[in-house]
Amino acid sequence: MMDRQMLVWDFLLDYYFRAETTGWERLPDSASMLIGVHSGTWLTMDAWTFCFEWYRHFKGQRVLHGTAHDALMAMPGIGTYFRNLGVIPAKRESVGAAFSAGHDVVIWPGGEVDAMRSWRKRHTVVLGGRKGFIRQAIRSGVRIVPVATCGGSDTVFVLSEGRKLAKLLRLKKLLRSDMAPLVLGFPFGLTLEAFPMHIPMPAKIRSEILDPVEIDNDPDRADDNAYVDKKYQEIEERIQQGVNHLAKKRKGWVFG
Repeated sequence: MMDRQMLVWDFLLDYYFRAETTGWERLPDSASMLIGVHSGTWLTMDAWTFCFEWYRHFKGQRVLHGTAHDALMAMPGIGTYFRNLGVIPAKRESVGAAFSAGHDVVIWPGGEVDAMRSWRKRHTVVLGGRKGFIRQAIRSGVRIVPVATCGGSDTVFVLSEGRKLAKLLRLKKLLRSDMAPLVLGFPFGLTLEAFPMHIPMPAKIRSEILDPVEIDNDPDRADDNAYVDKKYQEIEERIQQGVNHLAKKRKGWVFG
């Protein structure tokens, strides 16, 4: 299905988002777990551009599975579209099966806390304290490859994360979401975005594949909290350094 969409995505990658992805030479030859950050509320264009850049770079010969929040996978139409593109739920069983098949998987551990963070935090790495991906990498015997990205926050401006409002509206029960962001975007201007309501603006999106993080594949390490905490901090720091580096390349206050 991705192949049929590449005419559109070639335009989006090259001219609309002016996507720039570097660091391909750092990827291990074997299947890997890529860990990154994403932004743009429900429509995380930095995640989308990275996945389509991957497909274009490898010409479909190396399979990368994106992962998505349960709420998105359950949405009528959107969930079906995601599955047709090879997106899998961010769950142990799905991710483990992908690795067993020899495929790469990209995970954004911060989930909605990351994707819906305020524009003021656009260059702050948020993994949400979620460390299950490290245990998964240990059990699956794969290396972790951090990915830095910058620019996605300019596709829609998150003015407020809306945590209190989400609690008031009981979105946790309805949509499994702890956030109801107030955004400034196109075409509705100022909007409370409890579900996708904007068209992403043409921000330049930069991504960089960073050096792999070595992971001990001894299964007992998955239950070693001190080891997991250490690796989590190392990965978070690596991505933050990468984001800081990419942020310095920006040529304008927004969209650059």
